[in-house]
Amino acid sequence: MADSLTTFLDTRGAHARPLRDLLGTLAGGWTPLEELVRASAQPRRTVEELLAACGDLVERDGAAWRAVGSAAGRLRDLATLPPADPGAVAAAVEEYLAGVPAPLRALDHVQADAETVLRRARWLDDTYWLDGAHLLCVGDHDLTALAACTLRPGLRATVVDLDDRLLSYVDGVARDRGLDVRCLHADFRFGLPPLAVGSADLVFTDPPYTPEGMRLFLARGVEGLRDPDGRVVVAYGYSSRNPTLGLKTQQEVLRLGLVFEAVLPGFNRYRGAQAVGSASDLYVLQPTARSPRLAESGIGIYTHGPQSLESGGTDPDAVAALLRLTRADAAGQPALLGPGWAEPVRSGGLLAYDLAADPGPWLARTLVAAPSVRVGALVPNNHPDIVDARGQNALKDLLAAKFRLTFHRSTPDGKHAVVTADPVDTPGVVKALLERAHGKLGNVWREALIRATPGLTKREARERVAALVPDEADLDARLIDLPLERLRGVLAAAG
Repeated sequence: MADSLTTFLDTRGAHARPLRDLLGTLAGGWTPLEELVRASAQPRRTVEELLAACGDLVERDGAAWRAVGSAAGRLRDLATLPPADPGAVAAAVEEYLAGVPAPLRALDHVQADAETVLRRARWLDDTYWLDGAHLLCVGDHDLTALAACTLRPGLRATVVDLDDRLLSYVDGVARDRGLDVRCLHADFRFGLPPLAVGSADLVFTDPPYTPEGMRLFLARGVEGLRDPDGRVVVAYGYSSRNPTLGLKTQQEVLRLGLVFEAVLPGFNRYRGAQAVGSASDLYVLQPTARSPRLAESGIGIYTHGPQSLESGGTDPDAVAALLRLTRADAAGQPALLGPGWAEPVRSGGLLAYDLAADPGPWLARTLVAAPSVRVGALVPNNHPDIVDARGQNALKDLLAAKFRLTFHRSTPDGKHAVVTADPVDTPGVVKALLERAHGKLGNVWREALIRATPGLTKREARERVAALVPDEADLDARLIDLPLERLRGVLAAAG
């Protein structure tokens, strides 16, 4: 019967915390069923299911229950986890935040203080059974995943973020600390990486504080949950001088079919965000069967920068310059596309991408994802990948096996630039990886090796790939979803 109890708890995963606490209560002596329900705040039926799963580990006397004497230790073991060292965890969080990349105003980054990050980790550990659970962070500049995994090393976490600087930092800290934290790259407007979809017991997010931003990040969070028993934990704040904004945002929560399970006021504190009192609440949201799995949103979700709600569309003259430079001497009109790389583009003609609102990561991702045709991309003139020789050379090196790049700065004006990419004929494994960036990396790499090496068997190719890849876990991912530093590492190893 102990196996049935373990199975019962495992099926509830992170949400078994109150039921495990009841096992500790049963190990302590006779307790009426009414008190077990009240203490756990669980439905009577759920408590009865727990008692049934315990089988002969518990005994009954009228309406009261307790652990059989010899089983008390077993139940206590199932109800407890090793205590963490509070001082060591607090010191680690301080160290993490001291090295985190500077906030980006264009992405609405505002840094939570160390006390908040630690409080989040402790609250998650007190509320959920984190040992063996999977936490998905939909954006994580505050390093909640690192803090939670430091406090509870049995927790597995995935961080999905737009900022490659942050992903590189989290990757490095997790590797140095031996934490089970995986990083994937995404712009949530264009989709969630397939590896993150339906993977998590819990989701944590601190989204842009706009109704549009809240809806998008929550929709991606719901998409990332493993089952309807999951929870989405959200940091959100609004000014007491503008409750209408809070109403609009909360309406977006309800439109996603999410239930407010709890609201913890003033839970989070920030170094900045003075418009909302440098604070935000913590929402605990439960999905329902109606919660949508896909986000439908435009580009504008932030409060600052070229992607803000107040920013206008792209200048027609800039789009005309993009089309002209993409066309060059070729016949035909380029297909004009917006940003996005979640799915491959099937085209044998010219492609022109309007990336005028690019916050930084779009250009490289777009070119990695694009087919091997002549491509043009309109970007801000101060884009980090083209603003100086260092940035240009890094982008050229990344794509050397696929494209030859030309940079047209200050075109057609001082605010814009056009980058054109011409396909190059350099067959090899690296070219194959770049041309199939949406395929499962391990499969694409193995097949490319077999084509490039006559007589190589599938088994030999698979072994060679496993020996070459910097991080074997990346073989299950798509190249396009890897953080840029790991993407470069894969291409270097393949070359």
